[in-house]
Amino acid sequence: MIAIDKLTDVFVAVADTLVADFDIIEFLELVAQKAATISAATAAGIVLGDPTGRLQFVAASEESVRLLEVMAVQSESGPCQDCFHAGEPVINPDLREGEARRRWPAFADLATSMGYQSVHALPLRHHGTAIGALTLLSVGPHPLEDADTKVVQAIADIATIGILQERSLRASSVLTEQLQFALVSRISIEQAKGILSRIHATSIDEAFTILRSYARRSGLGLSAVATDVVTHPERHPSITRTSAARGDR
Repeated sequence: MIAIDKLTDVFVAVADTLVADFDIIEFLELVAQKAATISAATAAGIVLGDPTGRLQFVAASEESVRLLEVMAVQSESGPCQDCFHAGEPVINPDLREGEARRRWPAFADLATSMGYQSVHALPLRHHGTAIGALTLLSVGPHPLEDADTKVVQAIADIATIGILQERSLRASSVLTEQLQFALVSRISIEQAKGILSRIHATSIDEAFTILRSYARRSGLGLSAVATDVVTHPERHPSITRTSAARGDR
């Protein structure tokens, strides 16, 4: 069972993010991290549907999940795909067993090669329709009981609330606009990660840490900083230039 103190920590952290200067990708990254923590999963990822109805990766707690979700998007096969299209949770598949390998052979092969054994996917829902999916992955057996599934589904619903924060939900065009903004922001962040990785000669994970830490220290939105790194790097010399280029001693 999920501990009450862990659940309290999640809602406090999410509430703090929602009332602060809101950045959709940073918020969804936080939701992915907290979903993994509260469910005791190894990692979590979030995908959203684009205006054409195809899923796109937007956030993850670990870089390995990004690779898995991108592969699932490209192959149009995986638990997140089934969850999104059916609008129903996919709970307790063992990636080593025949059923999972028959349903998602490429996903199961890649996931197990990364050390993952079990997977769950829960829909991000709006008015009964899935707009995305939250995926949980674990390196060992990780069954979710009914009560725990309800709690994790509540976390997925919080992600939907964040996406649609302070917007009218009556017009479908508003929902499409919000989803498209999240997807475009994710592209900028991936580009910025690559740029910072080259500048600092470090891993993609560490480049993302540099980007996120700088945005938080500066009181700026993660997406805004990422866009500047790609298009106007001179605005943030402390992360877009090496120490030598800055003249640091």
